[in-house]
Amino acid sequence: MKNDLRDRRQRHDLSQADLAAAVDVTRQTINSIERGRYDPSLELAFDLADHFDCRIGDIFDPNSPPADATG
Repeated sequence: MKNDLRDRRQRHDLSQADLAAAVDVTRQTINSIERGRYDPSLELAFDLADHFDCRIGDIFDPNSPPADATG
């Protein structure tokens, strides 16, 4: 699933570790989500949206393949 988590995180001047700590996951989890290798649980998606004060759909597009997906 395509997402704009990396861009959103960088616009807020957060490292992956900063964001991970804020939503209580590992830095590797944030990295995997950003790379499109892991789709977050619904709970984590809500936590991320809450952290950025937006809707889940503003971060994640379930109708698009991940940015680095290979056909």
